[in-house]
Amino acid sequence: MLEFDLNKMLFNIPADKHGKEDILELLEKHPEVQFVSFAGIDIAGNDTDERIPMKMFIKDMDDMLIHGVQTDGSSVDLPKIADLNNGKVDLVPDLTVNWFVDYNYDNIDLHTGLPVGTLRIPAYLVHNEKNEVGARSILKNAIAAFKEELMEMLRQHPYAFEYIHGVDCVDDIEDICITSATELEFWVKTPEDKADREQLSTSQELKEQYWKRTYGPVRTALEKSLEIIDCYGVGVEMGHKEVGGVKSQITSAGSHEHIMEQLEIDWKYADAMQAADNEKQVKYIIRDVFNQFGLHTTFMAKPIEGVAGSGKHTHLGVAARLKSGKMVNLFAAKNPTRDYLSPLGFGGLMGILRNYEAINPIVSSTTDSLNRLKPGYEAPVCIVTSLGKSVTEASRNRSILVGLIRDAKNPMATRFELRAPNPKSNTYMVLAASYMAMLDGIRAVLEKGKTPAELEKSISKKYGEEDFYLDTDREYRSENNVFEDYTKEERDRLFGEAPATVWESMQGLIRYPEKRKAIQGSVISDLSIESFIEATLSQWKMELHNRDIPNYMDVVRECVKLHGDDASDFDVVNWNVVNRLRHYIGKNTLAEKCLLTRATEALDAGDYNLASDLQVEIQKKMAELIETYISYKKNLF
Repeated sequence: MLEFDLNKMLFNIPADKHGKEDILELLEKHPEVQFVSFAGIDIAGNDTDERIPMKMFIKDMDDMLIHGVQTDGSSVDLPKIADLNNGKVDLVPDLTVNWFVDYNYDNIDLHTGLPVGTLRIPAYLVHNEKNEVGARSILKNAIAAFKEELMEMLRQHPYAFEYIHGVDCVDDIEDICITSATELEFWVKTPEDKADREQLSTSQELKEQYWKRTYGPVRTALEKSLEIIDCYGVGVEMGHKEVGGVKSQITSAGSHEHIMEQLEIDWKYADAMQAADNEKQVKYIIRDVFNQFGLHTTFMAKPIEGVAGSGKHTHLGVAARLKSGKMVNLFAAKNPTRDYLSPLGFGGLMGILRNYEAINPIVSSTTDSLNRLKPGYEAPVCIVTSLGKSVTEASRNRSILVGLIRDAKNPMATRFELRAPNPKSNTYMVLAASYMAMLDGIRAVLEKGKTPAELEKSISKKYGEEDFYLDTDREYRSENNVFEDYTKEERDRLFGEAPATVWESMQGLIRYPEKRKAIQGSVISDLSIESFIEATLSQWKMELHNRDIPNYMDVVRECVKLHGDDASDFDVVNWNVVNRLRHYIGKNTLAEKCLLTRATEALDAGDYNLASDLQVEIQKKMAELIETYISYKKNLF
C-alpha cells in the first residue's frame, strides 16, 4: 500500500523557482502532475480547490501567474464583501511561498505508475479586481505592518537594545523575521465504530496511551505519513501518540478492529505565511494516507465528550536577520539569568493577554472549539501566563493560556506558545490577530521606556493594582495550577470569565472596542471583522439549529427504559430522573415547550442572547442525562 518510488515524485516548487522556465522544466520532468488548483483562503479559513488541466495551465501560464483565475462570491465565504450581485472574485497566485503537489493515491497514472498530482498554488482572493480580501491577505498585511512598525519603534526607542541579546542598534537589522509553527493533534479510528467514553476516560486517567508505542495500521499509517510529509520539505520533527485513545482489538484473522487513538505530528518552524500553508498541506496528507489504511481521521476539537480534545498549540516568535547574516531573537533577554524577556518580549506577551477577549473569537469560533476548553484537560480557560517560578527555572505550567518557552543556553528558543487554538482554528487569522496584539503591547512598553524588571512587576500585578497598560481588575500571571488551585469564582474574577458559546465569544469583538482596535492594527478593516463575525455566527446558528439540536434529540431517544420486574428502588429512582430530564429536554406538552424547541424558536426569531443561554442549559442538562443514564444502566443485570 502506497508503495511508490517517492524519489520520482514532485512534492513542491520552492518560492525561488516560480519563474515560467523553472516551472516548465519541473512539470516536464513530472508528467504525473496533471492538474493545477489555485487555493484561496476565505474569511472563515476555507480553501478553494479546483482542477485546471495542466495543458490549459501551461498554455495560459503567462496570464495566470499574473492575474490568476476567476471564481465568484458563492464559492467562498466572504459575507458583506462578496455576494450574489457583487461576487466577482479572482484567485491571484502567491509567488512568495512554496507550492505543494497534492497527490490522489486512488488515481494511478498508467504511464508513470505514480499517483496523479495536482499543483496547489496558494492564492489571494481579490474582489472586484482591486480589493484583496480573505484570511491570507489579512495575514500578509499583518506581517508587513508588524515588520515596518516594529523597525520604526526601534528607531524611536533605541534604549530597548540595552536588553536584547545579540544586536546593538536598528541599523544592524536587515529584516524582521516572524517565525511560527503549530502542533497538530487529531483522532483516528476505524469507520462506524462508536466511542466508549468510559473506557476512553479510564485509559486517559491511567495514562495508558500518551507517547506509547503504536501498533498495526495506525503505526504504519503514522510512519508513512511522516515519510511523505518529510518529502514536502517542511521538516518533520516527530509523530507520537497523545493522551486519548484505547488499545485496538485483534480479530481471529489477525487484523485490527475497534481502533480509536489520538495522535500528534510536529514539524519545523517557518515564517508565518509558510507555517499556515504547511499546516494546510500536512492535514491533507494525514487524511489521505490514513484513509489508504481504512482509517478515518478527524481534526475536530472535541470529537468525544468527556475525553481530552485535540489542540493545535501555536508558537509565536520574532527574530531579526542582521546585515552580517546573523539571526537574533528579539524576545530573548540579554541577561537570561536576570530577566525572563527583553522589553519587546514582555510587550508581545502582555499584548496578547490584554487583548485576548478580541483574539478569542478568532481562535475559538465554533461550538466544537469551546467544548474543548474545559477545566481539567490541559485546555486553557483563563487569560493568564506563567513565566517560571524563578528566572533560572523554565515554566512547565500547562494550565495557562500563553506559555513562555525559553532556554537560557539557547536564546533563539525564546517564543510564546498559545495553547487555545484547535486543529480547525483559522491559523491565518489567529497569527494575524496575535501579532497585531503583540505589536500593541510592544508599542505601549517602548513608549513608556519600560525595563524588563519593571515589566516583570507589571505582568505579575495583583487584582486591583493599576498598571500603565494591563487592566486594573485582573491578574495575568500564575505559577500555580489554574484548574486545581483556584475555584471557578476565583478564576472568573482574577482572569476573566470564559465564553460558553460562540455568541458569547463574538461579544469580545463588540464589547471591547479598544481591544478590537488593537488586534485590527492598521491591517484588518472593520469590514473584514464584520464579515468574520457574520460568517462565524451564521455557521453557529446553522450548526446549532440543524445539527446539534437534532443530535441531542437522538441521544434523548436512545435513553430508553431497560429495567423489568426485577428492578431495585435504586433503578426506579434513577429512571425517574432520566425520564424527567428526557421530557424537559425534548418533549413538548400543551402547557410547556421543551428545551430543544425553545432554543430552535429563539434561533428562528433572531433572539441570539436567549438561544445562547438555552444552549448552555441544554449542554448542562444533556451531561446530567448521560451521566444518570450510565449509572442507571450499570446497575441492571
